Amino acid sequence: MRTALTIAGSDSGGGAGIEADLKTFASFGVHGLVAVTSVTAQNTLEVRAIHDIPPEVVVSQIEAVADDIGVDAAKTGMLSNAGIIKAVAKTVKRYGFPLVVDPVMIAKSGAVLLREDAIDALVSRIIPLATVVTPNVPEAERLTGIKIKTLEDAKRAAKLIVEELGAGAAVVKGGHLKLGEAVDVLYYDGRFREYRAEFVKGCTHGTGCSFSAAIAANLAKGKPLEEAVGEAKRFITMGIRYGVSLGRGHCPVNQNAWRDVPALKWKVYEELNSVRNALSGAENAVLVCALPLPYGAEGENIAVLRNGEITFGAPEDIAGILLRRMLERSEFRCLLIHDGEQVFGTSPWEVVKKVGL
Repeated sequence: MRTALTIAGSDSGGGAGIEADLKTFASFGVHGLVAVTSVTAQNTLEVRAIHDIPPEVVVSQIEAVADDIGVDAAKTGMLSNAGIIKAVAKTVKRYGFPLVVDPVMIAKSGAVLLREDAIDALVSRIIPLATVVTPNVPEAERLTGIKIKTLEDAKRAAKLIVEELGAGAAVVKGGHLKLGEAVDVLYYDGRFREYRAEFVKGCTHGTGCSFSAAIAANLAKGKPLEEAVGEAKRFITMGIRYGVSLGRGHCPVNQNAWRDVPALKWKVYEELNSVRNALSGAENAVLVCALPLPYGAEGENIAVLRNGEITFGAPEDIAGILLRRMLERSEFRCLLIHDGEQVFGTSPWEVVKKVGL
């Protein structure tokens, strides 16, 4: 079992901070370790209060887990004051494990999480220890002084973070850039690499924490940096798409989707496979079953049994019929179309029995 350590603040709403990091570590099958730097009273709308943990207690947490359990990789999140930053830097340097630095400055709600007088300490003490730094555009602008409007600006900022600030690598995330895609730029080993994904509608609270935690988890598993960033990009895109609709503000990403979707796809495949023989004599019968909501709202997550073959990706018209029924009654996730009749049910066997096959 590989281990990953999060050195970050706690989000009482469970959407960001160490709570998001631990969910991310678990999704990649990595055991999560924690050193809490600050406790926030926070929800999807606002940060109501912040209480910083004494630096010596933060250090003791890191030492306790590193001395006994061991740390395969770590990440930093909210390091709100210079005292914590200096203490963390000194301790991390002593152990020498791979370090992902998420330079958290402002919460999704707009609350300041890094004091102005601590930014210099972050730049001089933490960034030179980083295996990779993962700023968004506003954070990269603050760290480098470069106004980032284009992809080329993002590349210049990433290069500066490495070549002048001393990080091993830098990923400037492109969610704030007004491009047709969400493009993240990695500068590593003297060259650039772009990671592209479509913009997806969903939930975004905790994206930065979860993205950096995903990189740390994959580094802990021994994956090369470029591969770890690619996995993190796919992970966070899926997490946003299937975000958890909670609260009245910025809803949180869904870290569980990374494991839920493939596991549920296999379950649905097995369910359809169990009725394959029962439908073998029913010509032109089409049986479709979706993953439970929210995953089943995507056509690619609806399995189709037709002429003895099981595939994923239902035709748009059939997917629309099933989805409308699921939105009325979420348990009805299967649809059998046979001899012009549409039969809905909670499982493949239920709809097969309803039509007497």
